[in-house]
Order: sequence, then structure tokens, then C-alpha cells
Amino acid sequence: MPKTAAVTGAGSGLGMEVAKLLLSNGYNVALLGRRAAALEAVAAGHGQALVVPCDVTEPGQVTESFAAVARHFGRIDVLFNNAGTNVKGAPIDEIPVEDWLTVLNVNLTGAYLCARAAFAQMRAQDPQGGRIINNGSISAQAPRPGSAPYTISKHGITGLTRTLSLDGRPFNIACGQIDIGNALTDMARPMLDGVPQADGSIKAEPVMDPVHVATSVLHMAELPLEANVQFMTVMATAMPLVGRG
Repeated sequence: MPKTAAVTGAGSGLGMEVAKLLLSNGYNVALLGRRAAALEAVAAGHGQALVVPCDVTEPGQVTESFAAVARHFGRIDVLFNNAGTNVKGAPIDEIPVEDWLTVLNVNLTGAYLCARAAFAQMRAQDPQGGRIINNGSISAQAPRPGSAPYTISKHGITGLTRTLSLDGRPFNIACGQIDIGNALTDMARPMLDGVPQADGSIKAEPVMDPVHVATSVLHMAELPLEANVQFMTVMATAMPLVGRG
């Protein structure tokens, strides 16, 4: 029987790349996101794809969406907890509180709600267990200038990962985190033109093909539940992480 994976933020970017690779490797894949048309385009009529429109910031929608996935496929083996957003960079006192709430609601509350729903299903199903893979960020390790909402949210994801890893032990639920640096999605395209550096300069940064993220997530997903990648960093080789600042 094929494994079933749920991917949030599956309509574009890294979620799209991961969903497509999982489908090509025989997984049942539930594609979750706000834009039904984008999800349908990713699914492309694939017989093992299930489109589930869902706003991850809405608790009721998240609960029902994961229940729908379990009803359709019978279980959930993997969650790629990926949905995220960002706002324009600025010093903290120039960032509107509304922008802070937007980022935290999607990146942290949304991730919490999806992990909660997946955990409940993995705990209840027979055989029990599964794997949650949280999308962290290089910013979970070191911030960029002017990135308080995003960086704080991604540090929170690290706390979520560690807590789930501990709470999941009695139920055969593994949890790991992938910290990604400069994968060339639409969100990362400004890297090509130049972004602020810790010394105040503006410089272009190296990028990498998002397919390398997808293959890394697939590797994490394919491990038996007795083994776990707790934290993985996959990044453009020459980007400024080591020595940032």
C-alpha cells in the first residue's frame, strides 16, 4: 500500500516541488493550500493526488481538511508542514503590527494547527505512527537584517520540532526539520538582484534549484520510523550562512 503524505502550501514554490516528487515516487499526496486552482494545476489530474483547499490559519478548516485526507486515503504517514509567508524587511519599529500578526498566523499558528491535526490522526490510526517534517529556514539558525517576524516564527518552528519529537515518542511519531537556504522560488528571486547583508551592503547571493529541497524531503520521508533526520540544512553552497554577520 502506498504511503500517504499531506503537503501544505502545495500550490507553489517548495510545496509544489515536494508534492510533485512525492507523486512521482508513488505516494498518495494531499495538496493543501488556499488557492484551489493552483492546487489543481499541481495535481494535474494525477490519480493519487487529492486537492484540499484550506487556510492553515483557520482551526476549523485545518481539522476538517486533515479528517478529509484520512477519510480519502485511510491514513496519513507524512506531513510536510510547509505553508509560510513573509513581509517586507525593515527594522522592528518600522514593521506594522499587522504584518507581524500575518507572518505569525501563517508560519507559526498555521504550522502548529497542521502538526496538531496530523499528530492526532497518526496517533489514532492503525498501525500507529507517522512522520512530521517541518519547513524551518536558514533564519531558524541566523537572522537576516530587518527580519524580526520571519526569523522569530522560524525559531518557533524549531521549538515545535523539538516538542513534537518528544511528544511523539510514545506513539511512533517522528518529527524532523529541514532548514532551507536560497532555493530559487519566487520568494527567493530578490537574491539574484541583491539583498541586505549584515554589514549594511546590498549583494546578490548564490541560489540553488528547489528540486534539491524536494529530494531532501523525500529522503527524510523514506526513512523507517526507527530512524529520523532531526535537523537538516540544505542550502546554496556559497551563500552567506557560515560566518553570517
